[in-house]
Amino acid sequence: MTAQDELRLLPWAGPDGKPCYLSTGDHGGYVSRLADHIEAYQLGMASQLLEHARQVLDDDIEDLEELHLLTGQLASALRDVLRVATSRGRRSVAPGHR
Repeated sequence: MTAQDELRLLPWAGPDGKPCYLSTGDHGGYVSRLADHIEAYQLGMASQLLEHARQVLDDDIEDLEELHLLTGQLASALRDVLRVATSRGRRSVAPGHR
């Protein structure tokens, strides 16, 4: 593997929930572009969900079912955002500085 050919953590998991990686030096390839698109979508959804959570909490809602659903959605969005942050953090490290 060359310095340009690093593993990229993809924004989705495999069938067993294990991380998926892409090994390529071509950052403009189909799978890289797809991963970029999915990361952008995940970050946008997390932003919208955060706004919804603020509204729910401001309304002093006592519907436990709605709070349970919101908690699950927030946990899922947090998992996605952490995966994006981890992936981007790995890609921003200059070769030889690990």
